[in-house]
Amino acid sequence: MTQRLRVAQVVTRLMAGAGGVAVRGAIALDPDRYEVTFVVGSGNRLIQEAQSAGFDVTVMQHLRSEISPANDLRALAQLKDFLRVGQFDIVHTHSAKAGALGRLAAHDAQVRRIVHTYHGFPFHEFQPRPKRLAYVRIEKSLGKITDAFLAVGPAVAAEAIRLRIAAPERVRTIGVAVSAGPAPDASDRAEARRLLAVPPGMHVVGTVGRLDYQKAPDDFINALAALNRPDVFGVWIGDGPLRARMEKLAARRGLAGRMSFVGERTDVSALLPGLDVFAMASRYEGLPCAIVEAMAASRAVVATAVNAVPNIVVAGETGLLVPAGRPELLSRALRYLIDNPDVAARLGATARAQLGEELTPAALGAVLDETYRMPLVAARLPISTALEVVGP
Repeated sequence: MTQRLRVAQVVTRLMAGAGGVAVRGAIALDPDRYEVTFVVGSGNRLIQEAQSAGFDVTVMQHLRSEISPANDLRALAQLKDFLRVGQFDIVHTHSAKAGALGRLAAHDAQVRRIVHTYHGFPFHEFQPRPKRLAYVRIEKSLGKITDAFLAVGPAVAAEAIRLRIAAPERVRTIGVAVSAGPAPDASDRAEARRLLAVPPGMHVVGTVGRLDYQKAPDDFINALAALNRPDVFGVWIGDGPLRARMEKLAARRGLAGRMSFVGERTDVSALLPGLDVFAMASRYEGLPCAIVEAMAASRAVVATAVNAVPNIVVAGETGLLVPAGRPELLSRALRYLIDNPDVAARLGATARAQLGEELTPAALGAVLDETYRMPLVAARLPISTALEVVGP
């Protein structure tokens, strides 16, 4: 009988995105082969989803995404104790902060296998160069104590290899694990617009994401305002620290009554058919689950050409791409699709048709099983840096 392995999944925020991929991947694993525990700093409905699937969830309040030296040191100490006592066979970390603290703790606890998933990177072109280079150096050091890397999207994997963060033979590309249901029809569209309280006769541009700097909600709002179209209604699905500020910005830009911030929702898949265009203004990303979900709903997508996004949003085929930080170009692309609904319909239909099996939970589960059980490539190298506080 195959040995049942104990796996600790370490995630800062068990929410959509990295948290969603982690939970869907764990659910896809054979429970006769794996016993999975989640260690998280915070979360939303995904905590209940993980628990309902039979996983233990431990919340460590000091495990936070923002830079906080005192909390980071406390979280590291807690993680070390937890991993030692738990006698885990595998520690699988996700994203930057949990990836740094979790890998250091696992290395200290002498866990047999350390796996890390890049859902994106903590460094990007909008940072000061010294800060960006510091993050790259930290990731290179952490790579020395990592046995296997998973990268969400080919471009993320290529960037990790190009920057020599991860050795080529230790990296494997994965999808975001989204299940596509039946294609939405006219009744689904009508129900979605009812749920979103869209006024009659409006074109709807919407997005799904956390209201924070990464997702560039200010660029989304400014792009809508630049349309200067009273027949366009904006929708932001999701919450975050910038919500109050963005609501004020929308009002200042003349969008009062024409933009809705609907907050966190558990029925996102039911809301997406109500959009005419899905827009993503992010400054940096990995491969966003929200884009794949929009494509599964046959929505036309306009997105910023960052990280792995162009791997699935193929310009002119499955969506339109614009540069990050250029809301005027995002606005132009939105106007084009609003004014050319046949083009928008073609892009949406093509996007749904081209979603492959590699983006399903079953495919992710198979990759995890292979990664967790494959022979180690080589012994870990000693980590060369002292403990440093890392960013989100």
